[in-house]
Amino acid sequence: MVKLKYGNTNTFFISGDSGNLLIDTDYAGTLSAFYHAIKMNHIQVSDITYVLATHYHPDHIGLVSELMKQGIKLLLIDVQMEHIHYADDIFSRDRHLRYTPINKIDAVKISCDESREFLCHMGISGEIISTPSHSEDSISVILDDGTCIVGDLEPIEYLYAYEENMMLKKDWQLIMGYSPKMIYYAHANEKIMNGC
Repeated sequence: MVKLKYGNTNTFFISGDSGNLLIDTDYAGTLSAFYHAIKMNHIQVSDITYVLATHYHPDHIGLVSELMKQGIKLLLIDVQMEHIHYADDIFSRDRHLRYTPINKIDAVKISCDESREFLCHMGISGEIISTPSHSEDSISVILDDGTCIVGDLEPIEYLYAYEENMMLKKDWQLIMGYSPKMIYYAHANEKIMNGC
């Protein structure tokens, strides 16, 4: 896995034997910075088979439309269907961005339950789970090697600060059930999970 940083949101590139997955993009207008980041990591746009958003907030999906125009397929999870246009109004306020809304008709749609088999066909061992405490459409990618990409999920250390947040507690209980070794966040440094 390669971590790409070219703005405010960490982006992750996962290589499989028969396909590659880009998880998240940054805000609209960061395409040039994205090109520079992938070039520095010896990745070409044509290497990216699918792009997956951990959720549809503007700082995670700003380049999805641009990448789809270049032949990259959007992997859309069932819990995200109704949220795909969440950021459209936000982007429309800045006409300089020239943002094109995502066309979900062209997306490859799967459920979380289908994700393990789908990723397996790409040569990636893992699955996609719903972790809705940040937003209803939030998902996490759990790889069998112990790598977990959780987007904007509040860090596990914050559980004590949110004692009444049962959704956050449930999300972390689910993730911890996979015995994670490394947690990757969208806006924070990765965390080694000691004792896992």
